[in-house]
Amino acid sequence: MASSSSSTQLILSLFLVVSLFQVSLASSRLFQVSLATRRLSELVQDQSQLLKYHNGPLLNGKIAINLIWYGNFKPAQKAIVSDFITSLSSSSPAQSNKPSVATWWKTTEKYYHLTSKKSSLSIALGKQISNEKYSLGKSLTNKQIVKLASLGDQKNAINVVLTSADVAVDGFCMNRCGTHGAASGSSHIRGKNYKFAYIWVGNSETQCPGLCAWPFHQPLYGPQSPPLVAPNNDVGLDGMVINLASLLAGTATNPFGNGYFQGPAEAPLEAASACPGVYAKGAYPGYAGDLLVDATTGASYNANGANGRKYLVPALFDPSTSTCSTLV
Repeated sequence: MASSSSSTQLILSLFLVVSLFQVSLASSRLFQVSLATRRLSELVQDQSQLLKYHNGPLLNGKIAINLIWYGNFKPAQKAIVSDFITSLSSSSPAQSNKPSVATWWKTTEKYYHLTSKKSSLSIALGKQISNEKYSLGKSLTNKQIVKLASLGDQKNAINVVLTSADVAVDGFCMNRCGTHGAASGSSHIRGKNYKFAYIWVGNSETQCPGLCAWPFHQPLYGPQSPPLVAPNNDVGLDGMVINLASLLAGTATNPFGNGYFQGPAEAPLEAASACPGVYAKGAYPGYAGDLLVDATTGASYNANGANGRKYLVPALFDPSTSTCSTLV
């Protein structure tokens, strides 16, 4: 019996590490996630104590999400992501009674209501920049990611760098699927220093889909179950949407490393990473939860989006209930 219990605990531990890997978060200056060293005890602590506010500023007002495409992306792939960004702030009247990306995003607003300033955040799709010639090569460092992020407007913006499947990035598929952080912005006004928020997400389709595109691919470790059908028929891009969604939630609630998080600032648990591997009710290690299934395509999803899109978004920690909130 002791041996069986130990085996079960080992499998659970392995799956939790893999699930957390999907939403690893970092900052080139303030914090860098290293989930390989995160202790399991962080996952089983009293959730009512999660996500303490560290009195830092949150993003507020109208924020543009600029997309910087690095490498080879097809127009159809770009549309999956741009439609997702649009979905964050728009909900079709025909889908008003259905779980939507916009409804999912509203959970982040609850964090803003808890601060003394009670500010608000309004986001929208901004500019899109394409770098199809791999101007920095096909192997990028963290500094180069920040350099690419700097190409977008730095004021009132979140700059998102998306790297194609043939681009290697430091730590990608080793201890992270993407990062979010803050970098110093450039200003022509003397004495005016500021930071801008950025995100990087890589396409894991050929490098590590079992780690960064689960549950749309067989997991590399942990409990094995058949992969789900990706809602937009693109394992790599649908996996990127999951990680982008997690990082956007982390950016909104902890943009500069001193917002809402629990644990060490170098490896924080944030709004999405506090709920690893959970996408719907009934989730458990190896099972994403009782998701909706498209009757025509057989694809699994939990949120409706713009232009008839369907997406899979991660559960978010709801500060009003101290639970991991899911749409379905």
